Amino acid sequence: MAVKKRAKDLNILEKLYIPEIVKGMTLTLKNMFRPRVTMEYPEQKFEPPASYRGRPVLVQEQDAGERCVACGLCSRVCPALAIEVQANETDREKERFPEKFEINMLRCIFCGFCEEVCPEEAIVMSKDYELVYTNREDAIYGKDKLLVPVEQLQDRIDYLRNFK
Repeated sequence: MAVKKRAKDLNILEKLYIPEIVKGMTLTLKNMFRPRVTMEYPEQKFEPPASYRGRPVLVQEQDAGERCVACGLCSRVCPALAIEVQANETDREKERFPEKFEINMLRCIFCGFCEEVCPEEAIVMSKDYELVYTNREDAIYGKDKLLVPVEQLQDRIDYLRNFK
């Protein structure tokens, strides 16, 4: 632990904050002469890393089934109340599935709480960042827009497993 000096123990340069000013100016000058990084967006797309939190999506298994068991934890933890889940029963191995799963993307704040709380890794944050709507109804994503094959989300799922 660093011990701070008392005001009476400081020399005149330290009392005038000269060392801190020199450190700040050095950092500024060092960054002024760095090469600039500009991405020409429409022609050159940004490829986000695995840790990027884009729009939330539902994971679709290889057998065209969905991982979600409609537990409703994602909708309860969402601070913006953007997720709505209605469960229905099935005769398969899973007892329930989401009959209705909607995310209002105008409300979503991309916090990732839904992803963290999901026990089945059924909802993850994708790399999609281009979200444009012409009206409010287009911003409500149902299961048809939310289901994404697990192969496209594998790097995010691997990142989450290593992170936990």
